[in-house]
Amino acid sequence: MTAPHHEEPASFAFDAESEAKIATIIRRYPEGKQASAVIPLLYVVQKQMGRLTGSAWVPRVAMDVVAERLGMPPIRVYEVATFYFMFNTKPIGKFHLQVCGTTPCWLRGSDEVLRACKDAGGLKGYGDTSADGNFTLTEMECMGACVNAPMIAVDDDYYEDLDYESTVKLIEALKRGERPAPGSVTGRRSSEAAGGATALTGAESE
Repeated sequence: MTAPHHEEPASFAFDAESEAKIATIIRRYPEGKQASAVIPLLYVVQKQMGRLTGSAWVPRVAMDVVAERLGMPPIRVYEVATFYFMFNTKPIGKFHLQVCGTTPCWLRGSDEVLRACKDAGGLKGYGDTSADGNFTLTEMECMGACVNAPMIAVDDDYYEDLDYESTVKLIEALKRGERPAPGSVTGRRSSEAAGGATALTGAESE
């Protein structure tokens, strides 16, 4: 697999799986308010592109299809798609490594997580896609997992309590076609203390 290039497809059409999701989404909104579905429909586009091409992104031609489906000017869809970091407006690798470098993660060692991503993923830095097309590296602002910092998101899955070695292990597993269970790599349960629960243990917690 080679690194993806920014090539717009000539056309886009929702497949059967996406159409089923869209039917459910549209029913959430009152008649005349379908434009409110623009974010979830763009997400459906991105998921379909990832499913069918191995690169989860939102081409401009697909934005036009969303605009037509929702009865809104295409420019309004472009505005939404380019505003939110959750939408990729150019092709990315098979796995999207999103590293949090915000203060809690940085204090807990996100620089080492970044170094592991570059070393194990064959990446030069943020914004790069590996030569084999497997990984794209992106810096993200806080993703709300501060209590288990440092963390990265691989596509939609959060991996927490990382260090250099565990990040390399995660990336090597992805290379092998494995998908480790998301969550704390140290086995931490939810957001309890690293050493385990220290309160409300035993009968008093029942």
